[in-house]
Amino acid sequence: MLPVMIQLYNVRDELARDFEGTLLQVAGLGYKYVETAGLCGKKAEEFKAGLDKAGLAAVSAHVPYREMAADPEKVMRDYLGMGCKYIAIPYLAEEDRSTGPNYEEVKKTIRSLCEAAKKLGTVMLYHNHDFEFERYNGKYALDDLYDSIPPDLLQAEIDTCWVKVAGVDPAGYLRKYSGRVPVVHLKDYYLPEGVKGEQMYELIGIAKKAEGGGGFEFRSVGHGVQDIPSILRAAGEAGASWLVVEQDRPSAGKTPLECAKESIEYLNSLA
Repeated sequence: MLPVMIQLYNVRDELARDFEGTLLQVAGLGYKYVETAGLCGKKAEEFKAGLDKAGLAAVSAHVPYREMAADPEKVMRDYLGMGCKYIAIPYLAEEDRSTGPNYEEVKKTIRSLCEAAKKLGTVMLYHNHDFEFERYNGKYALDDLYDSIPPDLLQAEIDTCWVKVAGVDPAGYLRKYSGRVPVVHLKDYYLPEGVKGEQMYELIGIAKKAEGGGGFEFRSVGHGVQDIPSILRAAGEAGASWLVVEQDRPSAGKTPLECAKESIEYLNSLA
């Protein structure tokens, strides 16, 4: 099996309460690699020191588009200094998406960010949600983005949860981007009768309440509707280098760390 990272967004509240202790607990579950989502109010060198103390290595980082665009070189150098090989744009605000007024300009800015990343020696990724599967210029907006910026500048970080939520086969979509998808997000979920719920979106920059709306919930990897073995096979065939365990919210009455344990145990059972 490919090496596995944990997205530290999973344990964001725990990190805010006890940064070093939470990193030690993450390492104790068997994770060796992480993908960051912010620095918990710390300087990059402080964050790296905490990772080092826990025996963890940062391989990838999620950095908001506008934060990166405001000062690309400083942001990228900070994460490079932490050891990150990959920097991912994690989402776009509504006005910056294909359905908003800024999209064409945003694509140009993303290209310039990719060029800066390449010069500095890191790899820029784009991490999708389901809204990139809106049609744009006769194709999915995500395909339009990847068609607009060449693979030597922009690589894919396919989030398999949101691909399936959009009604697209995750394994097939991974194979579509063979050679261009070094990092794959393993995210499982439960969605009764295919009805989208508002709570799916409150965590990605859309201010909606988490109540009502179909019973959607994120699940530990292997405990939802995803065909994880099929996704793992496709990831390998597509030439991926890394897998990421991501669960935006815990479920089944478990804590985020308990869910992270459940996910890594499931993946280890397949190895």
